[in-house]
Amino acid sequence: MKLAAWAERLMGMNDVVWARHANPWSGWTRMATGLPLFSLAVWSRVWLGWGAVLAVAVAIAWIWFNPRAFAPPDNIDNWMSKGVYGERIYLEHKAELPAHHQRAALVLGWLTLPGIVIMTWGLWGLWWEGAVFGTALAMLPKIWFVDRMVWIFEDWQRAGRAVPGLPPELTQGADNV
Repeated sequence: MKLAAWAERLMGMNDVVWARHANPWSGWTRMATGLPLFSLAVWSRVWLGWGAVLAVAVAIAWIWFNPRAFAPPDNIDNWMSKGVYGERIYLEHKAELPAHHQRAALVLGWLTLPGIVIMTWGLWGLWWEGAVFGTALAMLPKIWFVDRMVWIFEDWQRAGRAVPGLPPELTQGADNV
C-alpha cells in the first residue's frame, strides 16, 4: 500500500471528514500546529520525562482530530479548501493526472525529508535551533504541495470533472476558477 493511501486510511478519511477538513480553519490550524506541536511534545521530555509520552499522544490525537473539528465550509472559494479537495483528487485519481502534477507532488514529498532529518537530529540531541529550523524546513514543501493541489483542483474543474466528495451545493462556487 502506498504511503499516502496508508496515511489516509489511518486518519479515517471519509466523505464527512474530507468535507469538514475542507474548512479553511481546519487546513490552516493543522498546517500551523501539527508538526510544531509534535516537535514540542517530543522536546517536552526535557521537562516532563516520561510524561512526554502523553504530550506526544495528545499531539498525535490533535493531528487526527483536527480534520473533524470544524464544520464543512459554506463555500470553497479559498486557497485552503481548494487545496484539500485537490489533495483528494490527487489521492483518488493520481494515475489520471498529468505527469507534471504527479512528478511535482512526488518531488515536494521528498523535499520534506531534509527538514525531517534536521528536526529529528535537533530533537534527539536537544539542539533547539536544529529542531526549529528542521520543523520549518519540513513545513515549507508542504505549503508548496498544497499550492500544487490547488492547481490540480482548478485543472480538474476546468476539465469538467466531478470533484470526489464535493457537495453539489458547493460545486457552483468552485466553478469560478
